[in-house]
Amino acid sequence: MTMKVILDSEKISNILRNLTVEIISKIPSGQEIAVIGIRSRGEVLAQRLAAMLSKKLKKDIPCGTLDITLYRDDLNMPQNSFQPNVRTTEIGFDIDHKIIILVDDVLHTGRSARAAMDALIDLGRPQAIRLAVLVERDGREFPIQADYVGYKADAEPEEMVHVNLVESDGKDEVVIK
Repeated sequence: MTMKVILDSEKISNILRNLTVEIISKIPSGQEIAVIGIRSRGEVLAQRLAAMLSKKLKKDIPCGTLDITLYRDDLNMPQNSFQPNVRTTEIGFDIDHKIIILVDDVLHTGRSARAAMDALIDLGRPQAIRLAVLVERDGREFPIQADYVGYKADAEPEEMVHVNLVESDGKDEVVIK
């Protein structure tokens, strides 16, 4: 199987810096925001993004983690024999009336983003939810678009876009397999 590196550590850092600037430019002044990452790599990217936003805005931007396992639409399918690994959702702040920057590593079918929105709505009533992704690729199955896109990948339908991050994988890179 061939593997092509499409983003290295430096490119990922640049993308996160650019996303930070773009988010700040599109959020009305004085509006409360919070960053929430979808487990597991979205969680890491959300932490990095929240730190960069906090530094640029000179105020603490809350950051949380969302586990969408129980909101997945493939959980009860007959051909599914795996036991889901349910982990915790860790959002230690009120999401009501805030603009939530929902962070995921790859936007492909839109199913994870849909599940995450369902999970968020069960937790409160944010003013708005904005989706930020490191990589976007074709193949949407739901009418979901990212508000903030770091990189648009050209991947064939049978190819996988895989994100590796230092915190979980020992290095920052995005590969197409």
